[in-house]
Amino acid sequence: MMKIFCFNCLLFFVLNVCAQKDSLQLGDWYAEDQIYGSISYAQFSNQPKEISKSGFSYALSMGFIKDIILNKKGTISIALGIGYGFDFFNHKLRVEEINNVTVFNPAINLTSNVFKAHNLEFPIELRFRTSNAKKYEFWRFYGGLKFLYNLSNKFQFEENSMNFEYKNVSAYQKLQYGLSLSAGYDEVNLNLFYNLTPMFTNAKINGETIDTSILKFGLIFYLL
Repeated sequence: MMKIFCFNCLLFFVLNVCAQKDSLQLGDWYAEDQIYGSISYAQFSNQPKEISKSGFSYALSMGFIKDIILNKKGTISIALGIGYGFDFFNHKLRVEEINNVTVFNPAINLTSNVFKAHNLEFPIELRFRTSNAKKYEFWRFYGGLKFLYNLSNKFQFEENSMNFEYKNVSAYQKLQYGLSLSAGYDEVNLNLFYNLTPMFTNAKINGETIDTSILKFGLIFYLL
């Protein structure tokens, strides 16, 4: 019953927004409130020198973003949003939680070694575009910050046919932020995210500080 209620609310919201847009005329104030979704290729950056590059990894996200117009033409705005993101990494850093302490080592002789994270996203954007009240296909350039709050994280690997799994490790930084940029035409656009916050706090491997962060680049889709 709750799923049906949520679906009906979402359907009502979409139809209401579309109806409002259909009634707009040139010169009217308008906002590009949007549902967004993205798919990205992802890599760890700033890895310790003895840790090799990650294997194929990806990230998914979706959410809603609210437009706040700064000029009557609607070509400049700021936007605030909320969404959900999922990260999946094949990587070369062995992460374990032992007696409530996170321990790091190189991933040697592991059959598999993956990291998964579920995050709340809070994007803040400054937006430039060529749209107007009746033009829904336009060039855009959106740049800003994205804040991430980690809901859960999991490090798991296989060694000698045994599976090891560590959830919500203590050294993982729950609140992170980074630079975001999307640019393109119409619904499909290129997207880039670079995390300015290290993934771990007070983390070292063989005396070297671990400043691992995340780099994502891919496509982002805007609807409505």
